[in-house]
Amino acid sequence: MALEIFRLQYKYNKIYNSYVDALKVDPLKVDTIENIPFLPIQFFKSNLVTTSNFDPEIIFESSGTTGENTSRHLVKKISVYKESFMESFKLFYGRPADWCIIGLLPGYLERQNSSLITMVDHLIKMSNHPHGGFYLHDYEKLYQALVHNEIRNQRVLLIGVTFALLDFAERYSMKLNHTTVMETGGMKGRREEITRDEVHSFLQQKLGLQNIHSEYGMTELLSQAYSNGKGMYRCPPWMKVLVREENDPFEITALPSIIKPSAGLINVIDLANLYSCCFIATDDVGKLYLDSSFEVLGRRDISDMRGCSLLVSSN
Repeated sequence: MALEIFRLQYKYNKIYNSYVDALKVDPLKVDTIENIPFLPIQFFKSNLVTTSNFDPEIIFESSGTTGENTSRHLVKKISVYKESFMESFKLFYGRPADWCIIGLLPGYLERQNSSLITMVDHLIKMSNHPHGGFYLHDYEKLYQALVHNEIRNQRVLLIGVTFALLDFAERYSMKLNHTTVMETGGMKGRREEITRDEVHSFLQQKLGLQNIHSEYGMTELLSQAYSNGKGMYRCPPWMKVLVREENDPFEITALPSIIKPSAGLINVIDLANLYSCCFIATDDVGKLYLDSSFEVLGRRDISDMRGCSLLVSSN
């Protein structure tokens, strides 16, 4: 399916067509996913990356500092995005109705075109729990909601930006037995930068948790990968991660050797990106394992800082 979509997007996506032609790649000779050209993610900052011409139902925009160019992802059908994140959520976590879903995402709520807020807001509505919702900076109210749900053995999914989760855990140390904490990244000058391992260790200690879950997504993608602990991510079936050599971006590995994982820069195939580009070369550094799980180690030094930038791991 990826090869079929590659040829479709080469034909109908002007930016991608120009990029593939500039590489002097013959699309008829692309017969494996490793040979598909991956569009550098920076193109979403300087171009309208669309397959065919259409009026978008929504435009997702990345966060950024004043004066900084931000990525813009034109979404032809919001239903495609909703179907992607809903099916992925069900695959990894089951029905939203079985959870009380809470969003601790201050700063992002002011942005109407945030893909993260769109996803969490819809999950909260599908959860339909009286204590679900966005809690912003009201940590006391959040604490009371968590205690209330713990007493009633209600499963809670607390989705939070990293700096806000750290702020909350500093103020309210507690033992959570029925709550899953999912961090989405994001420090961006709010606190001193620390490694992801240190973030997770602190949250585990303060909140009495065995593992911290994580979400790997971005403005330029319509799908997400999830980690249920130790920073090891898995993709839904319509999303796949490959790695490329940092010094040779066209040397791509789909599966590592049996001896050791493959390390490099992360490429993503996201088949939900049918109306933009399914083949994205990110600036994230990672490791790909034989079972197709992957680890994110941080960001390439020369890349732009992103709104939900990932922290550099000590590994």
